[in-house]
Amino acid sequence: MIVRVIIGVVIGGTAGYLYYRFVGCRSGSCPITSNPFSSILFGAIFGGLMASSK
Repeated sequence: MIVRVIIGVVIGGTAGYLYYRFVGCRSGSCPITSNPFSSILFGAIFGGLMASSK
């Protein structure tokens, strides 16, 4: 189970960065997608939660 959560965190963090890089908020007014660190963190948390649920 822990391996599945770690994989979910890695995939979520990668997806968060890719969302920041290709979609993101150009004006800087979006609190999550205007900063790559917050976007990666949000994606990693979301990925971990999704991977831990059944």
